[in-house]
Amino acid sequence: MTLEPLLDAPIAIQIHVAAVFPAALLGAYLLARPKGTPRHRLLGKIWLVLMAITALSSFFIHQIDMFYGFSPIHLLSLFVLFGCWGAIANARKHDIDAHKRIVRGLYFGGIVGAGAFTFLPGRIMNKVAFDGDEMAPFLVAAGIVIALLWLMSKEIWQRRRLS
Repeated sequence: MTLEPLLDAPIAIQIHVAAVFPAALLGAYLLARPKGTPRHRLLGKIWLVLMAITALSSFFIHQIDMFYGFSPIHLLSLFVLFGCWGAIANARKHDIDAHKRIVRGLYFGGIVGAGAFTFLPGRIMNKVAFDGDEMAPFLVAAGIVIALLWLMSKEIWQRRRLS
């Protein structure tokens, strides 16, 4: 594992990673903790700002140039920006089911799904995570699997408790 590829990357990529990494951690925390509390509302606003920064910074990243510097991943950034607005609008309208659906989509599609593609060979995060240490790929993969299983078990446990 080495940070060199990230430190050598353009500033837009550095900003993108600096926003998405805490968004991933904070989002997991928010999904696992009680909802509707003052803490949830405050941290949720911070999370949405981090998601917006992540999406906006992506428009300055052009590593995959398919159409005038943009690629299909930039459509996901639009999805995230509209999703952030939808999460806020639905929370304000007290449409909590829609708010939950949007936030889960943002987290699992915008962070987990898109994040998985950043670890493909040739991408910067692949070099960060997997260069320099033979055990790093297994530790990163194990950590991701454990975190996802933990999140899913918390969600299942909460649903059973509500039934």
